[in-house]
Amino acid sequence: MRRLTIVFLPVLGLVALAACSSPKPVLYPNAQLNSVGKAQADRDIEACEDFAKNNGVSGSGNKTGEVVKDTAVGGGAGAAVGAVAGAVAGGDAGKGAAIGGATGATAGLIRGALKDSGPDSTYRNFVNRCLKDKGYDVVGWSK
Repeated sequence: MRRLTIVFLPVLGLVALAACSSPKPVLYPNAQLNSVGKAQADRDIEACEDFAKNNGVSGSGNKTGEVVKDTAVGGGAGAAVGAVAGAVAGGDAGKGAAIGGATGATAGLIRGALKDSGPDSTYRNFVNRCLKDKGYDVVGWSK
């Protein structure tokens, strides 16, 4: 049990850290940005994000589904590799499958949680259009 705690606490910390930051539009320093300044631009970005959400466009995508899928795929692949390794090494294929499955699932969980899927394209396009209407030039999205 102690080993599980030692392994999973850092993993949970990484997952929480990844979940806290979300990509935001990056603005080109054009005349509009230069005239209003960063603070006003940040308020305009927030207003455009709220405008998108109020019009039924969500930026969340299906992050949970992706993490579950990556965890399941990692667990399945790890179990298969572990079973083969356990059998080839003359040991217990079942024990190898269990170890490989747990290792693969953990790797899949970490991969899925840290993968930067960001907001979906409809949300990004909606926010980009709103910012363009305000005179900004969005060059991309970044955390």
